[in-house]
Amino acid sequence: MYLVFKRLFDQLVSFVILLFLFPFLMLVALLIRLDSKGPIFYLQNRVGKDGYLFGVYKFRTMTDMERDPNVKQTYLQDPDITRIGGFLRRFKIDELPQIWNVFIGDMSLVGPRPALPSLYEKFGEIAKKRCEVRPGMTGWAQVNGNIYLPWEERLCLDREYVDRMSFMLDLRILVKTVAIVLFGEEKYIKK
Repeated sequence: MYLVFKRLFDQLVSFVILLFLFPFLMLVALLIRLDSKGPIFYLQNRVGKDGYLFGVYKFRTMTDMERDPNVKQTYLQDPDITRIGGFLRRFKIDELPQIWNVFIGDMSLVGPRPALPSLYEKFGEIAKKRCEVRPGMTGWAQVNGNIYLPWEERLCLDREYVDRMSFMLDLRILVKTVAIVLFGEEKYIKK
């Protein structure tokens, strides 16, 4: 029953957020266009509920140049991050287009973060529990350590979320996420 309520809540809240933030999102799109060549959005395949592959939207924060295929992740002083991209990443603004993913049903506001298919190849069964629910813009692992935790611990937190999912837990995660975005992970994340 909660999953039905959760989906309705996600649709309503994402619709209101899209309406409210539309002018801001257009401003960000313009700044990206003026800052560097390339598309405004970055689309990447991720694994969703029941193993369904979908395209997750993000504002582009990197130059449109070819990256070294050996580089798996960006880092703080990465020269490929655009001038506006660093700011967008710091305040998680690059993630805001995922509100569209929530509205159309690929994602939820709260749930395990959508992962690349390679995560499931690497961790197999331990990662599959996450596919029982829609992936979220934020989740239990993100407010309890996020990038400071090894993948195994993040996956355990995701499994814990799936087992304990409730409106109160989702609300707690959303409130903590806002605090982390506004004041920084360092103050709210246990390292």
